[in-house]
Amino acid sequence: MSPTIQPAKSGDGAVLSPIHTENVLKSEVEERRDYSGAREKTDPREIALVRKLDWWIMPILWLMYWLNYLDRNAIALAKLNTLEEDLNLTGSQYQTCVSILFVGYVIVGIPANMVVTRIRPSIWMASCMTVWAIISGLTAIARNYTGLLLTRFFLGITEAPYYPGALYILATFYTRKELATRISILYTGNILATAFAGLIALGIFEMHGMAGISGWQWLFIIQGAATLIVALAAFFILPDEPLSTKWLTPEERKLAHERTQEDTVANKGQTTTWSGILDAAKDPKVWLFVAMQHGHLGANGFKNFFPTAIRTLGFNQTITLVLTCPPYLIAGFISIAWSWSSGRYNERTWHITIGKAIAVFGFVLGCATLNTGARYFAMCAFSVGTYSCNSIILGWVSATCSQTREKKACSLAIVNCLAVASFIWTPYLWPESDEPRYTMAMSTSADLPRWWSLLRRQIGIMTDA
Repeated sequence: MSPTIQPAKSGDGAVLSPIHTENVLKSEVEERRDYSGAREKTDPREIALVRKLDWWIMPILWLMYWLNYLDRNAIALAKLNTLEEDLNLTGSQYQTCVSILFVGYVIVGIPANMVVTRIRPSIWMASCMTVWAIISGLTAIARNYTGLLLTRFFLGITEAPYYPGALYILATFYTRKELATRISILYTGNILATAFAGLIALGIFEMHGMAGISGWQWLFIIQGAATLIVALAAFFILPDEPLSTKWLTPEERKLAHERTQEDTVANKGQTTTWSGILDAAKDPKVWLFVAMQHGHLGANGFKNFFPTAIRTLGFNQTITLVLTCPPYLIAGFISIAWSWSSGRYNERTWHITIGKAIAVFGFVLGCATLNTGARYFAMCAFSVGTYSCNSIILGWVSATCSQTREKKACSLAIVNCLAVASFIWTPYLWPESDEPRYTMAMSTSADLPRWWSLLRRQIGIMTDA
């Protein structure tokens, strides 16, 4: 016998008509549904779980990423202080110090993330962060080009495991259609670190000469100390996998595990780390993603020279540092909205294409005019265009190459590390002799997004998106 459906009642006890009842139920479901991503949820337990995951996972990962980029890009701001004069840097030595970090990053990136499925991610990532915090602080004691080169190289080695590890944690706890929004939120850590780095440096540079220490040295010391504090907190907050997460209840652990297992494409069960990297290496989609992301990050190489490019507008150090902030703030807000739209409508191709078109417009305008207002507008445009695509691309990788957790981790590591290799050669596109237009850098950055137009048809054919 089928159950009797009781008519819904209004707040004053009146019985509602069937049409009104349907509207009430729809309203209740709408209130409970997930607030991001294309995957709608009506189970209040799952909605509550996802919100809890967001409150526990996203803040610590975001803060770690924010400090990752704050420490990495401190050299770009130190250049505006007395770094080059104090260390007697000449010629392309500054560019080499920027580049060498990514040599270390690429060397250990893939091997480091082969072990993320075998060692607890919380211990692994927090330990790496502790070491990079110490190395970042030690940059302050560099006395010459060699000292700066060595600290930058080892900083790259210790920072490399973070981002693929963070993506692995997100992919372990969230479904494929939830990932784009979460990755975009995480990526704002990168954007906002670059946005506020100038304002932070502006305050710290006021300490120049205090205790006989230069402003750029104080910058590395203070930021390194802040990173160390967060690293120690990460040991206790970062999760490993759903079934072992201490801050979830037993019921929540089971639900978190089941929903990601159901979402995994063609789940093949447990495999070895080596089989994971072999599966990733044999998948042609992985190499298409490598080419796409390499070109994308190559166009994004301006970040290490953005303060210097702003300085060519003709303002003093204070105004220059302040002007580095707005383009990244705008890019951060648009990046979240754009990635949310991609996840909400489950569409990637045109979201990436439009973002890259905006970036190309900005790069072309940037080297085509010397008008101060137009050049600053161009900097805003290419910042928005490049940053709007990154989380969509990486979410695509995770959604497409997730047959096993080992393959997922290795695919993300391969794409991330080989794409980051673009930062090894792009610093040499920004010689001081090319100021103020930076024609070589701008024209190359405008051309790199064309890789996407060549690859998008192939990737569209080989994936389900």
